[in-house]
Amino acid sequence: MKPTIQARAKNQGRGVIGRVRACLCAVAILGLSCALPVWGQTSPGSLTSLTGQQPSAPTTETPKTDQKLGKNVFNLLNMAGTRTAADFTPLNQRQRNRLYFDSLINPLSFVRVAFSAGLDQWNDKPDLWEQGGSGYGLRYGNIFGQYTIERTVTFGLSSALDEDNRYFNSGKKGLGRRIWYAVTGSVLARHHDGHRSIAFSHLGGIAAGAFVARAWLPKDQNSIGDAATSFGLTMAGNVGADVFKEFFPDIIHVFIRKPKSKDSDAHGIKPPMP
Repeated sequence: MKPTIQARAKNQGRGVIGRVRACLCAVAILGLSCALPVWGQTSPGSLTSLTGQQPSAPTTETPKTDQKLGKNVFNLLNMAGTRTAADFTPLNQRQRNRLYFDSLINPLSFVRVAFSAGLDQWNDKPDLWEQGGSGYGLRYGNIFGQYTIERTVTFGLSSALDEDNRYFNSGKKGLGRRIWYAVTGSVLARHHDGHRSIAFSHLGGIAAGAFVARAWLPKDQNSIGDAATSFGLTMAGNVGADVFKEFFPDIIHVFIRKPKSKDSDAHGIKPPMP
């Protein structure tokens, strides 16, 4: 007796989930093993925060919730806060570990995965996966698996190769110079002394995510050519993302106003002295 469509879809989903789990475990072991040699080389005594800015006590103008949201946004974008390249300070291994683990539990990362899975569901991609809740679950697992593999491999390689893939704003003047800095920076990483070179850890992470995902994707999307296409599209997207990061602090300054003085009324006008 031939299995029903629902049964075949259920078996396919189980197979995809099993392969995703196996690949994530293998990549996690590989990535963490790269970081182990340098895991304990640095002390926890650094006062520099993970966004690259000095920590400050929460104030009434900057609630803890706002600080947490800002930290999650910069973590999602992999930015060193609003600091410029001239203010670069290297990460110690403790900070590098914290950034990695924060990226795995960042709520905004799950939102991004859910949105991307929704787009794939809308475009029926891959078309061999059904619609409905089960199909959306497969697409969510696919994107989550690729992101996790990319982050884990990048973390392991960057620890071993002393690469810092955080984005530091250029601090330059002129639209063209800033865009060129962002475009070239999408394939460059900083080292402990501040000089930049090819970001092997970043490129390796993207390649790992693109190629390992072929293990669970349908047969019409599991070729080397499909993986290469995915790698190229991700790199192109990263170029656009880095251009956005370059101008993100400017956007913040436009839309976020300075807190009003306690002596100001609701309209921001100070009352006259008695």
